[in-house]
Amino acid sequence: MTNPEIDTYCGLSCKDCTFREQCGCKGCIATGGKPFHGKCDVAECAVKKQVTFCGSCESFPCEILKSYSFDKEHGDNGARIENCRHLSVEIKKP
Repeated sequence: MTNPEIDTYCGLSCKDCTFREQCGCKGCIATGGKPFHGKCDVAECAVKKQVTFCGSCESFPCEILKSYSFDKEHGDNGARIENCRHLSVEIKKP
């Protein structure tokens, strides 16, 4: 089994976040879904469901994740969903 680096629930990468260092954020998963910017519905859902990340959830991709991914102001046009798919495949590889 491959162990890709998973540092967020939603499929974004904390290591690529330009605000992480300046805000003293340790990352989404490392903070138990309490990122520096405040409440995150995606993280709260993942913690509640006790999943490693959204790609390992039976409801993936759910409406919460889609609403974040396709948000007009802060969305990424589905990139985090595709990254979750990619991570899921990597985890399942022998």
